[in-house]
Amino acid sequence: MIGLDTNVLVRYIVQDDPAQAAIASAFIEKHCTETTPGFVNNVVLVELVWVLERGYGYDKTAILSLLKQMAATTELRLENLESVWQAIKVFESGNAGFADCLIAVINRQYACRATYTFDRRAAKNSGFELLPSTDG
Repeated sequence: MIGLDTNVLVRYIVQDDPAQAAIASAFIEKHCTETTPGFVNNVVLVELVWVLERGYGYDKTAILSLLKQMAATTELRLENLESVWQAIKVFESGNAGFADCLIAVINRQYACRATYTFDRRAAKNSGFELLPSTDG
């Protein structure tokens, strides 16, 4: 197995820098196989979603499609695949960001009764509890 960093995946997906995109594409297509998959850890996955949303304007539908493709391919191995699938389902049906969904899913797996946050949007989702803030 080989590890993949966010920037390599971004170049492969977005194809915005011709030189780096060609290198990333050639590398992934040659080295990420069923027998030696590219490993995408949770930090990289969350960074990838953040970069695609904020930096490239990908909408939720495009992000969901990409996440499902990544989770289903045998050429990639996602850390905590079962957690990622659960987070995808929560993200698809809720209003929290993908990172918050993955955080809540993983925390539940470690027997956390709730994940406390100041994020009002995240707190509307199962697994989160809103902490009171001083802003009223």
